[in-house]
Amino acid sequence: MLRVEHLRVKYSGRPVLRDVSFSVAPGEIVSYLGANGSGKTTTVRVLTGLLQPADGRVLVDGRDIAEDLIGYRRRLGYVPETAELYPFLSGREYLQLVGRLRSLPEKALDPRIDELLEILGLGEHRHQALSSYSKGMRQKVLICAALLHDPEILILDEPLSGLDVTAVMVTKALLRGLAERGRTILYSTHLLEVAETLCRRVLILHEGRVVADDSVENLRRLSRQPSLEAVFSARVLESSPEEVARRVIDVVASPVGC
Repeated sequence: MLRVEHLRVKYSGRPVLRDVSFSVAPGEIVSYLGANGSGKTTTVRVLTGLLQPADGRVLVDGRDIAEDLIGYRRRLGYVPETAELYPFLSGREYLQLVGRLRSLPEKALDPRIDELLEILGLGEHRHQALSSYSKGMRQKVLICAALLHDPEILILDEPLSGLDVTAVMVTKALLRGLAERGRTILYSTHLLEVAETLCRRVLILHEGRVVADDSVENLRRLSRQPSLEAVFSARVLESSPEEVARRVIDVVASPVGC
């Protein structure tokens, strides 16, 4: 069980997270939704131990991760929003580095890496420098790196970024399979349609606060809305998407003087 209790974070005195609390159970895929600047990535940084909160704590099986951060990270797999990779390494070399840092046995590491790269369509590119990889290829390497040590907890920040349609379908099926194996998965995303079809529960973050935490079905029923997109609009947006779109069109369609 991953539990977040009363997280508060400030940047330059400005509150970014305001008393954020939630939990994710083994076997759950929980979607973490919010507009840009809502605090999603800040939450992810706290959950991965990259940022210390001003207040609050993160618990795994009832124990504060700050008590043994290294031990916690051994149980954690993380796909960051931005693929910050070493461009001079090949895909295979990068995964070897990750596996060694994870203390995986050398004898088993290389076969596992080669098999993962082959399955995800990167086998023929394994010895090429990461600088030559497309965004989608780099994203596949990040996913391999997060799963290489078979983690118990997965924190995913926009993991489908740059992936083609086939890779998106494979990744969604992969996450469902990992949940069936009892993995604890928090999925931070902007993509409402993915959250609606993939995740059992949805957390909606707005201005640093959790404003909704329930199943998609319950949120639709309680909000009397036909879709998760409509629920999100009702809970978060000050203006309807149609109204914002109309105003943009009015601006760009207005005459431009000489």
